[in-house]
Amino acid sequence: MKKMQSGHSRPKGWQLFANNKLALTGFVVVCFICLLSIITPLLPLAPPDITAPAQRLKLPFHESYWLGSDHLGRDILSRLLWGTQVSILVGLSATFVAALLGSAIGLVAGYAGRRTDNILMRGIDMVMAFPYILLALAIVAVLGPGLMNALYAIAIVNIPFFARNIRGVTLGITHREFIDAAKLSGKNHFQIIFSEILPNVLPTIVVTMSTTIGWMILETAGLSFLGLGAQPPQSDLGSMLGEGRKLLFTAPHVSIIPGLMIFFLVMGINLMGDGVRDVLDPRLKSGVLSRPLAKTTDMREDKNAMKPDNVNFFTVQNLKTEFQIGQDVYKAVGGVSFSLSPGECLGLIGESGSGKSVTAMSLLGLVPSPPGRIVGGHVFYEEEDLLNANLERLRALRGNKIAYIFQDPLASLHPLLTVGEQIVEAVQAHNPVRFKQAWEQAIALLDKVRIPNAGKLANAYPHQLSGGMRQRVAIAMALANQAEILVADEPTTALDVTVQAQILKLLKELQKDRNLSILFITHDFGVISEICDKVAVMYAGKIVEEGTVSHILSHPAHPYTRKLIDCVPVMGQSHKRLEAIPGIAPLVNRLPEGCAFSSRCSFTGDGCRKGKIDLTPVTAGHLVRCIKPLETLP
Repeated sequence: MKKMQSGHSRPKGWQLFANNKLALTGFVVVCFICLLSIITPLLPLAPPDITAPAQRLKLPFHESYWLGSDHLGRDILSRLLWGTQVSILVGLSATFVAALLGSAIGLVAGYAGRRTDNILMRGIDMVMAFPYILLALAIVAVLGPGLMNALYAIAIVNIPFFARNIRGVTLGITHREFIDAAKLSGKNHFQIIFSEILPNVLPTIVVTMSTTIGWMILETAGLSFLGLGAQPPQSDLGSMLGEGRKLLFTAPHVSIIPGLMIFFLVMGINLMGDGVRDVLDPRLKSGVLSRPLAKTTDMREDKNAMKPDNVNFFTVQNLKTEFQIGQDVYKAVGGVSFSLSPGECLGLIGESGSGKSVTAMSLLGLVPSPPGRIVGGHVFYEEEDLLNANLERLRALRGNKIAYIFQDPLASLHPLLTVGEQIVEAVQAHNPVRFKQAWEQAIALLDKVRIPNAGKLANAYPHQLSGGMRQRVAIAMALANQAEILVADEPTTALDVTVQAQILKLLKELQKDRNLSILFITHDFGVISEICDKVAVMYAGKIVEEGTVSHILSHPAHPYTRKLIDCVPVMGQSHKRLEAIPGIAPLVNRLPEGCAFSSRCSFTGDGCRKGKIDLTPVTAGHLVRCIKPLETLP
């Protein structure tokens, strides 16, 4: 494992780009070709236009012609390098012209909408009504053959490509809340377009440009191939290809060599463009630009362990999950242990960023890798360590024996499928039943979670339901396959108080009816007191206190737990001041020695900042990670 450094935790753009091996390969190829083109005037090459009929059609590796000669005796290497220079300049110029005009049209049309959008897009539609290569030929025919005229033609026919792409992305951004906030802050339309919308569509513009540069080179080569681009004696890759087509069988090297240069140049540009797109998109800056694996990477040293005899049917032992981002290691879960009995509800509580959700996702290998990885611990379900299970076994458990309810149902539900269809998918994923039978089961589940007129609302889309209804649908999906363990990750945080109470009541009834074991994640002790039997308090990736809800609410032993309880308003005590916890939680990539809460605790002493502090019993069944428990203070 790399040592953590004190520099920036987020890797630099070049580091991100270099992690994408294909993009790096494309970059090296393009840089090599561009370097050759730049230094071409300095190389000891024969003039590209000097003919020598006596030296015609020399084969490659000739003593005077490294890549051979063409039908007029001209040096192919010299013409290739000079022609590549011309093709790259034309491709770049045409791309920038098309990108500038097309992106401007797309941004204005997508942001302004209505009549402006209609007028601009109808003009773009008129251009797109013609096959682009035929339109380019028509433009060149009107302007006359020549390289500059070919550049203008290629740029014009590619403007609609940029305009359509950028307009589509802009439309999806224009009505977002941060645009409304920018308007409310007093920004004018020009400022909103350039400071709010343009940075969000820039990755799309870049990847579109990277693809288009390759097209521009190919299209320019096509026009030159037909004799409408570069005119003799000037050469570019397309004209060289056209001149060599008649000699394909007698002297194939005359056409194959420029063809290979076009292939490597265009392929390298496309690969490099994908890498640049990833670097410019902040959502992809995870340190490794790879698609997340279906199972979290397991990097534990001790993967084989026997389940102790004195633990419950679901037990987590010393679970450790980390994130490698750049050269920093974030210890999101730093050795968490807990257990669940059948029909028991354990509350996992703590501030945002304390590691609750990562703990829950680690149980079935759902933490995205890269950058996440499990580096220690065991998760026992009955007699099986789930961290050792293969992907097929995990798929059999996910949504079947162990189900999840996520915080935001609007984000976790598919926007293009009705809620009934999504429950049917959950049923059919683990049961070989026909659609009709699964549909009937879906309606029964919706009715079970108290959705009125379930038969009708099963045909509704998620956006047509209220937040409480969507959360009930998510619960119905989690219960579709007789789950034994339910992981509820802050399922009531985004709901109002009335709906929250209904959801909690529903979960309690389902727990009783089905003997469900529930891992309930929240940051509200008021919710914990309503539904949970036991509670584990997390801070900075570790459990700092654990015990029964009733005992911890009445006798909290850790100062952090005391602070969390004091943040909950009490009915009938309106005069009570709600105290905020001072300071902020430490970064899990730079955890302090000793107690992580020491910088925010009013009882901190010298011993709190030294060594390792373990969970120790205060009373039977009550554990605390503190050398000065509140129970022992005078």
